[in-house]
Amino acid sequence: MLDVLFAPGGAFLYFLLIFVFLFFVQLFYYLFFFLKFTRYQEPPVPSETPGVSVVICARNEYNQLKENLPLILGQDYPDFEVVVVNHASDDETTFLLSKMAEEFPRLKIVEIRENLNFFDGKKFPLSIGIKSAAHDLVLLTDADCRPSGSRWIAHMAGGFSKGKEIVLGYGAYESSGGLLNRLIRFDTIHIALQYFSYAVAGIPYMGVGRNMAYRKSLFYEKKGFTSHYSVHSGDDDLFINQAASRSNTTVVTSPESFTLSKPKKSFREWWIQKKRHLSTGRYYRWNHKLLLGSYTLSTVLFYILFLILLAFSINFIIFVVLGFFILRMAIQLIIFHKTLARLKEKGILLLVPLFEIILILINVALFVSALMSKEKKWK
Repeated sequence: MLDVLFAPGGAFLYFLLIFVFLFFVQLFYYLFFFLKFTRYQEPPVPSETPGVSVVICARNEYNQLKENLPLILGQDYPDFEVVVVNHASDDETTFLLSKMAEEFPRLKIVEIRENLNFFDGKKFPLSIGIKSAAHDLVLLTDADCRPSGSRWIAHMAGGFSKGKEIVLGYGAYESSGGLLNRLIRFDTIHIALQYFSYAVAGIPYMGVGRNMAYRKSLFYEKKGFTSHYSVHSGDDDLFINQAASRSNTTVVTSPESFTLSKPKKSFREWWIQKKRHLSTGRYYRWNHKLLLGSYTLSTVLFYILFLILLAFSINFIIFVVLGFFILRMAIQLIIFHKTLARLKEKGILLLVPLFEIILILINVALFVSALMSKEKKWK
């Protein structure tokens, strides 16, 4: 039966041709998109220092604000404010912010004492924070994030030169050792590689709320989160997906522009977080879904066909299959080596092929799980 199925001109030949086709699809993504990002030349930080409003939404984030907020308030930048939206916290956040306001005149506190959110999620308090911002340039981050240096605002604000309206930054996770930490960081790097690469290629489709900025005027022009307000997540990626264009978006990846936050400590916590983030993909523009879906599907099918062909290949064919697989892996490792160097990430490179397979399995499981359950709340 197998002899007939995999006879020359039969299914084996078609599988081999599809495998080679998928290799070239992957080659296109790596060389046309991802390589372009590794060669991207970021313009120098301009001398102009426009006013910036940093907006942070917090709900029961006492410990995170105590640790990170002084680092944001102490930025080396002449004209900025930090707007913290205290969204119905019932811990000591209110007391902490009041004490900090006495010490830091740049701190502006917006109190939402009752949960008036008609839809679960971060979009309502974030909208209030943006409305309260005194400056047109709004820089977003989370309470559990800290800037990588004292020039974070300066580097992110510098991206607004030449008429840009959206600036995408890198929100890194701290390195703490262990396999889970490396897996989470690899996933973050892989996602960043995609949204940075597509933005550099003129097809911006998302950003992360841990580190991105846009003009308040653009937020109002696009009617904020109105079109997807009932979706729990997406205060970052869905807004960028609807508002970003080739001409109005840029990326900033200098090390001083990064933010850092602590990753989840358990697989279950990370699973819940990742499931919530992935739930917004269905609302992307059709061309973005096609672009992302083709990359993901071609990766999955490439591995599946590699295993099938490896199991049934004979004579020199096995070397052809292995050759394509090894070449694809070599290109992947070269691109990731350059990306990791650019994003100042260490201890991951040799684990890239393993982590890619693990994430394929996790994402398939998440997709099935998402079909069977409801979205999780922000807090």
